[in-house]
Amino acid sequence: MAISYSLDLVTTWTTAGVARSLADAARPMRLFDATASVDTLLGDGALTEHGTWIRVTPCRPTPWGDPRIGGRVFTPTVSVAFRLGKHTDIPGQQDDMTRLTDGLLAQVPGDAVLHLDYEDVWLVRQDGVLALSENSDMWPPNRLAALPGPYRRRTHEFTDWD
Repeated sequence: MAISYSLDLVTTWTTAGVARSLADAARPMRLFDATASVDTLLGDGALTEHGTWIRVTPCRPTPWGDPRIGGRVFTPTVSVAFRLGKHTDIPGQQDDMTRLTDGLLAQVPGDAVLHLDYEDVWLVRQDGVLALSENSDMWPPNRLAALPGPYRRRTHEFTDWD
């Protein structure tokens, strides 16, 4: 079974705008080959050089309702899926995921949550304030050092599905 993370965004930006921003964030990192494009990110998804499959999609309402995070209902409009390759460097792929997420959040306004299956919340941005999980397995020193900040350390979880 593949490990899949989601970066869910509540933003006024279109799905295409988020995909364009993601491609722009990935370019200086040289994560994608020449065949990756905004259309690829919106379509079948793009594969990074480290084996992570990434796709940008509009969010659809969930049958069980919207979750709460930080005491507020969280209704995402755009989602970025990061499916890690099974047979490659998992921590390295997670490093790429967090760097891409940081690059995307630097450009795209709105609230955001990066999570694994609605259980492990890696980061939350609400009202422009970024909070990273206090879990040092998620955020070891090398990963923290790669983020320009500012951020707080606070563990969040999804609660109370509406």
